[in-house]
Amino acid sequence: MAHVTATPASSGTGAVWPRAAIIAVGSELLGTSRLDTNSLLITERLNALGIEVAYKSVVGDDRAQLTSAVRFALDTVGLVICCGGLGPTDDDLTRAVVAGVLSLPLVEDESITERIRELFASRRMEMPAINRRQAMVPAGARVLDNPRGTAPGLWIEDGDRAVLLLPGPPRELTPMLAAAAEDLLRERSPDRSMVTRVVRITGRTESHTEEAVQPLYAEWARADVPVSPTILASLGQIELHLTAQAASTDRAAAAAEAAAAQVVEVLGPDVYSVDGRPLEQVVGERLAERRWRIALAESCTGGLLTSRLTDVPGSSRYVETAVVAYANSAKVSLLGVPQALLDEHGAVSEPVAIAMADGVRTSAGADIGVGVTGIAGPDGGSAHKPVGTVAIAVAFPGSSCSRMFRFIGGREQVKFQASQAALDMVRRQLAR
Repeated sequence: MAHVTATPASSGTGAVWPRAAIIAVGSELLGTSRLDTNSLLITERLNALGIEVAYKSVVGDDRAQLTSAVRFALDTVGLVICCGGLGPTDDDLTRAVVAGVLSLPLVEDESITERIRELFASRRMEMPAINRRQAMVPAGARVLDNPRGTAPGLWIEDGDRAVLLLPGPPRELTPMLAAAAEDLLRERSPDRSMVTRVVRITGRTESHTEEAVQPLYAEWARADVPVSPTILASLGQIELHLTAQAASTDRAAAAAEAAAAQVVEVLGPDVYSVDGRPLEQVVGERLAERRWRIALAESCTGGLLTSRLTDVPGSSRYVETAVVAYANSAKVSLLGVPQALLDEHGAVSEPVAIAMADGVRTSAGADIGVGVTGIAGPDGGSAHKPVGTVAIAVAFPGSSCSRMFRFIGGREQVKFQASQAALDMVRRQLAR
């Protein structure tokens, strides 16, 4: 996908912040029950203003560690955004820590206290005394209204540096961040644009992808508009993020697009998307273009392949039917797989996958049939067919293709990789 900034107009006064740091505050974020999704949203907003995120950090509710993190961030970049730690309890330390780092006294803002008191009164409740902590504001800070909660945001400038404090709950942070981006951040953001194009690849490992595209890196680095590449690997696909920055959105977009075209030239059909579209959307669009319909027969994927295809809006144009035939008896009764074929080759085999694909395509009257059968684990494997062994077939009128895979990872990873491989086989067959 291409993330394109609106080219901001610099106010011409004060410092300009080309780089920023994000500090997510809260011990819960260091455990396994909560994910720091706020930093992703903040990064997206900053990039849209041409501001690069130098780094992100997650800090628990520890005064010494948070003090160290804030001090280091202010010494490294001009803009620091903290989210979380603005509540009324003893472990909500962000206000006090930032004030201490900047040597600013905390002063109660009576208007904030009164607003919180009215909020509790509207719920027929009396405000607890501890909520007055949320009205303690570093001297000189600008208060940012929070209509969705009790914790106001704060904007603090210190010479050429600035700190933005945002509440942790996403429903409170999101509108406050949007308002700050349009007002406080935009007027001091760089007069440049940033565009990121996401190239998605399958059928190659990370190292094979890197080996193929690495010769392009030097050319991109010395170009008039440099392009910075980042490779992200996951089971079943590789993402290559190409980021360009320039004085105008058009120039940045042109550089990123040209780099993406070079990647396609090098990697060929292993590239399935140059604009961030997921594989199920790409396959769906190609089916829709041909006005073809697809039928699916799934065993080890348990409906995941069908779910991915139907997650795309408008998929009723090309998805005809799907059958989850987990047991061998279901493969025989629902898909017409001959029992003799199962006895001779076993359920996890290319001949059975082909029979599943042919069976579902024929019964549904579809243009394409897909059959997936395998061993997702953790049990059921053997020396000859270990866990992760999956047979996939794609059937067209008069022809079919099949392939045996051996995927790594746990049960969920095997199921996803099998669905990814099945979609990719359909994509490559449609391209032919």
